[in-house]
Amino acid sequence: YLERLMASSPVYVIGHVNPDTDSIAAAVGYAWLIREKDGIEAIAGRAGAINSQTAWVLKHLALETPVLINDASPRFSSVVRRLDSSTPDEPLRTAWALANRTGGVAPVLNDDGTPYGLITGRSLFNYLGKLVGSSLKNQDIAINKILELPCREAADTNVSKYAVNAKIRDVLNRILREEGDEVWVVDENGRYVGICRQKDLLNPPRLKIVLVDHNEPSQSVASLEEAELLEILDHHRLGNPSTHYPIKMTVDIVGSTSTLISERIEESGLSPLPAIAGIMLAGLLSDTLILTSPTTTTRDHEAAQRLARWAFTAGSPLEKESIRSYGEKILSSSAGLGNRSSEEIVSGDLKIYNAGNFDFAIAQVEVSDLNEVTKQLDPLNNALDNLRKTKNLDFAMLMVTDVVRGSSRILFANVPAVLDDLPCLPLPYSTRLAEGVVSRKKQLLPVVLGLLEE
Repeated sequence: YLERLMASSPVYVIGHVNPDTDSIAAAVGYAWLIREKDGIEAIAGRAGAINSQTAWVLKHLALETPVLINDASPRFSSVVRRLDSSTPDEPLRTAWALANRTGGVAPVLNDDGTPYGLITGRSLFNYLGKLVGSSLKNQDIAINKILELPCREAADTNVSKYAVNAKIRDVLNRILREEGDEVWVVDENGRYVGICRQKDLLNPPRLKIVLVDHNEPSQSVASLEEAELLEILDHHRLGNPSTHYPIKMTVDIVGSTSTLISERIEESGLSPLPAIAGIMLAGLLSDTLILTSPTTTTRDHEAAQRLARWAFTAGSPLEKESIRSYGEKILSSSAGLGNRSSEEIVSGDLKIYNAGNFDFAIAQVEVSDLNEVTKQLDPLNNALDNLRKTKNLDFAMLMVTDVVRGSSRILFANVPAVLDDLPCLPLPYSTRLAEGVVSRKKQLLPVVLGLLEE
């Protein structure tokens, strides 16, 4: 495991799509621990846009937003080589010398940095064939005269170009059908980035990934099967992807992934920066609704005290906070429907599942008053149904949770008849009231799965 981690390419620590605060906090915290403990380049990533709560926490703690990685499929950027180049008007001797240093290829660029053509053994031989031809007289041309001719004369100008961020798998078959062994790699403006050889495309380096706060492929970064999965650290139900070799995997019964990471930090004898501890505490308090959710364990209470000790230090943005005051600010930063579009609400904290031959989604949003839902029922229902159709799901649910009173109102799109037995009070507009239900993971999802799988 450590040998794979120690390879030259970085390790990306990534949470689930539609990330919540714990997903982002876990990525930030665990990437920090890997760097500090193992001396490995680890980068916090995200598989989607951050929500308003997470944005508030990051800004409050002056932390950068993790890098967006929404697809793990290898791209040209992983195999491109930026070779030295010449210009069309430079003499061939320049390209000749260059090709001797680069393994037989000399890129020729225009003044604006765009590709003009490639000089290779093939292009040079073809040019000499045209130059000398079958005439005995032309065969006496001195090599030094040929080398003084401009590079443009011997450059192959029909070499294909591919964007540096393009997926290799999308164009590999096309490239393998081409005559040449090299292709151009360009940026979004068509300027030279480098050269890629066919042999490098057949086995490109895989993105090294550690998954946090989830283990189901449907909730993970796209094309996960094309990445090198190193580890999973989570606190949800099992639905993990298959792997070609053993990996480290921890799925534990706690209220947040940040709890697990804080325990590992303590075991290592390290102390994170206050901002790192602060975002992990935010992830914990958000996932457990300030330690009141039924998912909360004794270990979560201990983790909250541990993280608070690290975060609420002198000079920290949180030095005057308590667990309660900080938690209330975190929850209030996202509670409410008024400042967000219906589309943002139904997709902001969304998880997709499969059970009983159904593909479905459950979204969750927090409010301080369930009466907010009544004012927005029509647009929310429309947005929920559009989301179902866009993602090709059988049905979708929106769980609107009152974080003050500890209950939820549930909206449905194309709900199957089997869910008529949900133990929730029917309300107008085909919605349901789930008294005392605040946890999607521990209270709502198990009941839904049980009904679908009967």
